Amino acid sequence: MKATKLYDPLSLCALCVFITAVPALDAAKKTNFLFFLVDDMGWADIGANGSTFHETPHIDRLASSGMRFTQGYAAGSVCSPTRASIMTGKHPVRVDITDWIPGQPNRPTNPLLHPEDRGHLPLKEVTIAEALKEHGYQTFFAGKWHLGEKGHWPTDQGFDINIGGHHRGSPPGGYYSPWTNPALKAKRKGEYLTERLTEESVKFLEERDPAKPFLLYLSYYNIHTPIQPYKKRIDHYQAKSAKAFNGKTPTEPEHEGTNRLRQDNPALASMVAAVDDSVGTLLGKLAELQLDKNTVVIFFSDNGGLSTLQRGRFGPGCNLPLRAGKGWLYEGGVREPTIIRAPGVTRPGSVSHKPMVSMDFFPTMLELAGLPAQTKLHIDGQSLLPQLNGDDSGTRTFYWHYPHYHGSAWKPGASIRDGDWKLIEFYHYKNFELYNLANDPGERNDLAKANPAKTKRLRAKLAAWQKHIKAKMPMPNPDYAHNAQPAKRKPKKN
Repeated sequence: MKATKLYDPLSLCALCVFITAVPALDAAKKTNFLFFLVDDMGWADIGANGSTFHETPHIDRLASSGMRFTQGYAAGSVCSPTRASIMTGKHPVRVDITDWIPGQPNRPTNPLLHPEDRGHLPLKEVTIAEALKEHGYQTFFAGKWHLGEKGHWPTDQGFDINIGGHHRGSPPGGYYSPWTNPALKAKRKGEYLTERLTEESVKFLEERDPAKPFLLYLSYYNIHTPIQPYKKRIDHYQAKSAKAFNGKTPTEPEHEGTNRLRQDNPALASMVAAVDDSVGTLLGKLAELQLDKNTVVIFFSDNGGLSTLQRGRFGPGCNLPLRAGKGWLYEGGVREPTIIRAPGVTRPGSVSHKPMVSMDFFPTMLELAGLPAQTKLHIDGQSLLPQLNGDDSGTRTFYWHYPHYHGSAWKPGASIRDGDWKLIEFYHYKNFELYNLANDPGERNDLAKANPAKTKRLRAKLAAWQKHIKAKMPMPNPDYAHNAQPAKRKPKKN
């Protein structure tokens, strides 16, 4: 299969020559932050990254007014680990949250026992909300939290206000009221959750203390399951799908699962549209209140889109040209739509091709706010300000550790990206895969056997990092052989 390039026509060399230093945010005004975090949105789900079925005009305009990152990574391939990494600037392994909370139990039919990790973000961890609040920021949270039971909710972790954030990862009761969200009561029957979260966010902007800077963190439940159409947009996408596609949705095997190969789901597209509408509303409110010139806007997703499932099913979304999706350490599971608009810093329509990761938001926000770095806190993140100023030079090494079983058919494993090279270790299958992402971003050509020296070096580097960070590893299941094998039939007596 021919490799699909994910880069813009402008070369990195030309980009580096073209882009010069740009002025900083107005020092006379304090910097505000509007952070959009979408749940389960894949890299290819927005128009700015090439989607033609999904329509995201507001998100695309945000990209054209700021900087789009072609290689923005989540620290985890599922919800809670990435959310913890954004909050703390630490790798999920450091805070002992490597799976979605509470995760799946160990099963006797699995050959490995995955490690037990923490069921909440420890209160001792200093979140970005707490770091900003210490310097006079108003902090507002709306939407999905998924970082622990009551006592570990947003208001316990530095947010002044919490609208809808609790322990669950999917919206209890669905997207239409009456829902059963313990942190958000419905105002009216049939109201749509995303619209309500947006409404509350607008209210905060209108009623906040204008003398203080703010962090508005809008963490959508969309587009996580259950897939429930957004009624205002579903008719459009049903008609679009009927006109554009014939026959069944194409799929392909992905290890022991099945992967969707086309964006053609009207219900999911309508849920993407609900997010886009919300982004447009909030950006419009910033402009109306004359806050847009000193508000940094960040757009990100917690993991890839759900495209791969087991037992003959496939997910609602498609991440092509990237491989697989949520739960997997292939690019489709961890590469995310990433946009940052920092007025006076980012050039409109600029693009960064240098990889970054979700731990980077913490130190970046501190620096944009004019606050000192706190390297003992955001130990695994680094400020993106050089990239925001157009400097894509240098390389980085990234690690992922997901030693758990997942409903997407993922089996315990880990991975490392070192420059353009990426190695994935599958503990369950006891093998390795090696890819060159510069030539093969879709991870179709496994080079492990052809490059034994490179494979050996990356295996050693990954193992050394795991030892250093004290990563918990899966262990053999002592009951697996007995329980997994069918009982032998006794021969019949004549």
